[in-house]
Amino acid sequence: MKIIPKGIKIGHASNEFTGVTAIICQDGCVGGASVKGGAPATHETDLLRNEKAMQKINAVVLCGGSAYGLGATSGVMEYLREQKAGYKVADKVVPIVCGAAIFDLNDTKYHYPDLDMGYKAAQSATEDNIISGKVGAGTGATIGKIRGIKHADSGGLGIATVKVQGITITAVVVVNALGDVYNLKGEIIAGARDIKGNFLNTEKTILDGDYLRLIMGTNTTIGCLITDAKLTKVQANKLAVISHNGLSQNIKPVATDYDGDTMFCLANGKKKPLNFMLLEVGAVQAVRLAVEDAVKKAD
Repeated sequence: MKIIPKGIKIGHASNEFTGVTAIICQDGCVGGASVKGGAPATHETDLLRNEKAMQKINAVVLCGGSAYGLGATSGVMEYLREQKAGYKVADKVVPIVCGAAIFDLNDTKYHYPDLDMGYKAAQSATEDNIISGKVGAGTGATIGKIRGIKHADSGGLGIATVKVQGITITAVVVVNALGDVYNLKGEIIAGARDIKGNFLNTEKTILDGDYLRLIMGTNTTIGCLITDAKLTKVQANKLAVISHNGLSQNIKPVATDYDGDTMFCLANGKKKPLNFMLLEVGAVQAVRLAVEDAVKKAD
């Protein structure tokens, strides 16, 4: 199930190598973020910290291209500026756009999203018929790279929605992990392969000391929770933090020094929750389901 809370739109733009996914909240949403991976590529995450003045943001951008791809956030800003959306300063408007990138520079040449691709992603944003899989930021994603790209599975972008107390929690996750992806039965459903094409089991390979083929710095899982709950900035940050538990249920290992795992949260404030703890549980479930969706649609 995929339901995008009203007032929030999602758009994709991509080529055959990489792409951008823009999550647009033109009127502003309370935002939060949690960066747990050791090698993140991010944009404007500091302003989401609880002690910072900015309370609402206008977009979260998920993209490929590693740090190069963060230029796509400028394209989203340009689009929002044209819509006169953002923080008003005198006679100017400054769209508040946060973002994170995965490493998908897997071709012999450099291919990464730019301002134009970011603009197109924002321009195409819609509330309806949002697709997942090898699209947008998930275009160049791969899973299980302990033996290199040739022995990895396809990753992608997944979307899933959970309803709690009548409140919608939708997770958008781009799975480009070092680790393997598991289902709830404990079975690997995507990951590194051995020379026969069978799953290698990355975690066991590392624990057994057989990790000489480990490829450093080419991994990252990023995503965003979208909810119609009325949250404070502190609560939005808490949801972003606990959402990583959904990643850890499916991906092993996760959030290592060679991952840049980053999760955002956007809350549009339409519905007041009766119990915040239940939203935390729902957020974890939504992320877990989105990871599985990414794998299934990538196939």
